[in-house]
Amino acid sequence: MHRYLAGASTKPHKRLQEALTQETEDQWQPQVRAQRRQRAATSGGLVITCRATFGFTANGTSDNARVRDIISAVSPSHAARILDAKERGATDDELQPLLAEAITESYFREGGTTRAGLHVDFRDVEHLPIDF
Repeated sequence: MHRYLAGASTKPHKRLQEALTQETEDQWQPQVRAQRRQRAATSGGLVITCRATFGFTANGTSDNARVRDIISAVSPSHAARILDAKERGATDDELQPLLAEAITESYFREGGTTRAGLHVDFRDVEHLPIDF
């Protein structure tokens, strides 16, 4: 270890490099993840990318359900509820209504600026990665 600190050696052996990488991940990744989660829940929100079946009705009209690819940034308030549910160990069935509400508000209602009476049907989720 002293060789690396003194600059005599710059490239650690494979075993030492793996140990350093593992130690760094163990020590820092939970903190980084917690900071990103906090920022998402208070100011940044989440980006949800999904492929699912969506259909909606508004003011007496309807759009038949069809598979859509949607990428949407959801508000910090929705992000906080989704992340809290995930931390509590919510199942996919418990998370789906929260995600549907967040996507409806951000994508279909455009953050609450349009389509106030819109109801969105969200089902048959094919994929749903969530990024901070």
